Amino acid sequence: MCGIVGYVGSREALPILVEGLKRMEYRGYDSSGVAMLGDGGIAVTKSAGRISVLEQCLDFDGTNETTGIAHTRWATHGAPNDTNAHPHCSADGRIAIVHNGIIENYDSLRTYLRNNGVECKSETDTEVLANLIGFLYKDDLEKAVKLALRESRGTYGIAVVCTDEPGVIVAAKKGSPLIIGIGTDEYIVASDQSAILSHTKQVVYLEDDEIVRVSKDGFRTTTLEDIPVTKDVEEIEWTLDQIELGGFEHYMLKEITEQPDALRDCLRGRIDSREGVVHLGGIVDISRELTRAKRLVMTACGTAWHAALVGEYLFEDLARIPTEIEYASEFRYRNPIIEDGTAVIAISQSGETADTLAALTEAKQRGALAIGVVNVVGSSIARLTDAGVFLHVGPEIGVASTKAFSGQVAVLAMLACYLGRRRHMSQQHAIEFLEALERIPEQIATVLEQNDACRAVAEAHVERDNWLYLGRGYHYPVAIEGALKLKEISYIHAEGLPAAEMKHGPIALITDQMPVVFIAPQGTQYDKIIGNIEEVRSRGGRIIAIATEGDTYIERLAESVIYIPHTLEPLQPLLSVVPLQLIAYHAAVLRGCNVDKPRNLAKSVTVE
Repeated sequence: MCGIVGYVGSREALPILVEGLKRMEYRGYDSSGVAMLGDGGIAVTKSAGRISVLEQCLDFDGTNETTGIAHTRWATHGAPNDTNAHPHCSADGRIAIVHNGIIENYDSLRTYLRNNGVECKSETDTEVLANLIGFLYKDDLEKAVKLALRESRGTYGIAVVCTDEPGVIVAAKKGSPLIIGIGTDEYIVASDQSAILSHTKQVVYLEDDEIVRVSKDGFRTTTLEDIPVTKDVEEIEWTLDQIELGGFEHYMLKEITEQPDALRDCLRGRIDSREGVVHLGGIVDISRELTRAKRLVMTACGTAWHAALVGEYLFEDLARIPTEIEYASEFRYRNPIIEDGTAVIAISQSGETADTLAALTEAKQRGALAIGVVNVVGSSIARLTDAGVFLHVGPEIGVASTKAFSGQVAVLAMLACYLGRRRHMSQQHAIEFLEALERIPEQIATVLEQNDACRAVAEAHVERDNWLYLGRGYHYPVAIEGALKLKEISYIHAEGLPAAEMKHGPIALITDQMPVVFIAPQGTQYDKIIGNIEEVRSRGGRIIAIATEGDTYIERLAESVIYIPHTLEPLQPLLSVVPLQLIAYHAAVLRGCNVDKPRNLAKSVTVE
């Protein structure tokens, strides 16, 4: 991985390719490159580092080629250097390829090629695939790609060009996203909608094991087994304005600030608080089966896993359904028990997270009802599930997820109320819950007004290398989400824990001046969290508290207090997480970190 863009049409390809690469920078990468197909063959330029480094090596005035492919790479096989950067060419120079994913049997394929006199120069699995296609090529690029992929095991989104077939791109997908943007006498192949959006909103989504031959005259889609496929043209729902910075210094700050409007969009048309009714059109067809479910399993990774933890409390409190949370990467490799009446909910912002996608596939194979909670329409998880709910929070560009987390929690809250109302929840309870949920966007806006206070907290403690985040009940998931935000963008070590577990070992970490963040709004466990604050305070820890407006008592114990408005306890995570996002953001800025593109991370993790 991480980003693919290809162009074939009548315009100069290079500026379009570079623009597409820049649109995908948010996904995370460590090298980039382009391959231009012209009368003189294939010209490849690639380099480690940022796209700005690549641009310095390109001659925009000296090219009029109308076909090319480009790539941003997040290193898997081989170090992030010029040699391992994509595109890769076959040994004879006729084939060039860009590739997201992992070819698992690349080593045996490399040996096969070596035994047939073909040597690879890089450490990558992708060059092996390029050489295999070149070895099998006999005047038909599409056929050679099909033959090579039939011998390959793993995941891929690829785009391939050949010197013998000018004006043609062959692309294929399995487990890694790939779409075709349709313009006027031109087509753009990409792994991300953002690379296409400034040129067209009309797209075709490739499914697994499909291959497409694209020229400026049109495209033809078949399966790897040569079965023709008729594709529907769909429209991207996002706008170009939504993926622009819009005057903000960083996408992360923009997306934190967008949360009130994002949640309004997420909730719009879905709740009727006067009647206590939730309308979720995406699950209508499976509503009876879902309502009768005996057990829910939610599977996710990273921030989405933390949203699932909040969802566990919501489903068990509101709908009284036994619920388990599984790391997707663990679920797929053990022998999970999927009994009759089990529904599996896969949560992913991108809808392309490889481990989550694989866990969902495993669950479906075992007979589970499969439901998706994703943000990207047309994504792989959205297309694989039996039903699902889109977040509708708009594109999220910053690698550290913020508004998608809020959207995930809001969707799970609606889904829990939807099921609760059908199982045991009274109408009055549902009305109170939905009325409180409707107020959340406005309440988040008031929390955002404390941005300066959050910056002051970061300034006071940014030099400390170890932080603790502690919460109870609904706030334990918020604690680990807050810790994740701090460490992934500021590189400060942070640990999130259930506050009661602190005494069972982690209290040994408490030192004088150590920042300890307590998520402590008033609720059922308020007295207990106050006791935990006292324990840390007596050992010299510096207390930062997230508390309910009007709670003056906690000011006696904490060095800093960030207040959130009063709401129902199950909805408090939607408010308490916002100050933690802001604290992490300001800490990263103060430390001079690349907020939107933290080191070693990618936005959409499409490899294991």
